[in-house]
Amino acid sequence: MNWRFRNTVCGLGVGLVVLALSAPAAHAAKCGNNAAGFSRWVAETKKEAAARGFNQRTINATLGNVSYRKKTIRMDRSQRSFKLSLDQFMRKRGASTIVRQGKQLKKKHQKLLNSLERRYGVPPGVILAIWGMETGFGRFMGAEDTISALATLAYDCRRSAFFTNELYAAMTIIQQGQLSRKQMRGAGHGELGHTQFLPSSYIRFAVDGDGNGRRDLVGSRTDALASTANYLRSYGWKRGRGYQPGQTNFRAIQAWNAASVYQQAIAIIALQIDS
Repeated sequence: MNWRFRNTVCGLGVGLVVLALSAPAAHAAKCGNNAAGFSRWVAETKKEAAARGFNQRTINATLGNVSYRKKTIRMDRSQRSFKLSLDQFMRKRGASTIVRQGKQLKKKHQKLLNSLERRYGVPPGVILAIWGMETGFGRFMGAEDTISALATLAYDCRRSAFFTNELYAAMTIIQQGQLSRKQMRGAGHGELGHTQFLPSSYIRFAVDGDGNGRRDLVGSRTDALASTANYLRSYGWKRGRGYQPGQTNFRAIQAWNAASVYQQAIAIIALQIDS
């Protein structure tokens, strides 16, 4: 999930979630536009994290082992695909392949997808379209160190406040025991798992779909797809209503991604898979 997306608070660690994401900064760490001040920023952010309620073990496991990522900055400055026309975007993202593979996966995972539709009201095509667009159905979830990527973007002055919240959300996930630091590898803006949830969305919308007591959107396909359906329902998805532009459920697709071409592509691909 790209940073342009707004991608649950479960019972575990709710108090920490609220504290981490809404507490005023006790130590304001100064942003920067190159690596020169990153070490100083990390030191100040450690103090702020402690003031927000993170334990020393979590701080050491995350901010104690973090690096400035020039690659992350390059990726952040070079997002051009959202400026393409719809046809260009569809071709670039391999829409026809996603539809073909999505139809096959719809048959393969029929039981799971049908159960998700019964529970959340979201038809299989929509879930599969998002899964295919985000990671090629789990094949390309990203290999970037999430904590270092988020720390770099939190330090960078361009969107420091936004990514500082995402960094603390990622640290919350680790402190809750939902994922380990080692498991937190994903896309360039900190997106995680099969459908690329940003950490704050992970906290708000992730569900334990397979019933093992953890919300693992990286290692559990079932958790990831259930969480995607839960996300859409949380943004107003109405059972049985249409999801093309102008129809009721298109608003939930718009909540997934701010880019118009992405929204339209999801709707088109989903309809073709469901046809």
